[in-house]
Amino acid sequence: MQPKEVIKEWVSLFNQGKASELAELYHIDAINHQVANDPIIGKQAIKEMFITEFDTAEMTCILEHIFEDGEWAIIEWRDPLGLRGCGFFQVLEGKIKFQRGYWDKLSFLKMHKLPIPTE
Repeated sequence: MQPKEVIKEWVSLFNQGKASELAELYHIDAINHQVANDPIIGKQAIKEMFITEFDTAEMTCILEHIFEDGEWAIIEWRDPLGLRGCGFFQVLEGKIKFQRGYWDKLSFLKMHKLPIPTE
């Protein structure tokens, strides 16, 4: 699959809250770095991250734009609550090798009425 196709599948699985299936889209040693958090390294750790996140808040990714450039897919997204962000996915051999996401963590926490860290 081309990067754009992989990410369209990623969005579909994300919106269904399917952590195990999402993890299968990643290389065994993939890195997922949401810049508001520390990087997550490895398919198993990424799966565990998604399980925790889906248990913490209801999340929906509404694609606004998707671009492909070589081995990269780039998305701009929003959610039903008004949060916006973007993601960069390096796709090698049909699997996500590296992901970086940009979004406002404070807004996310407030929108979902989650605790705000004091440090």
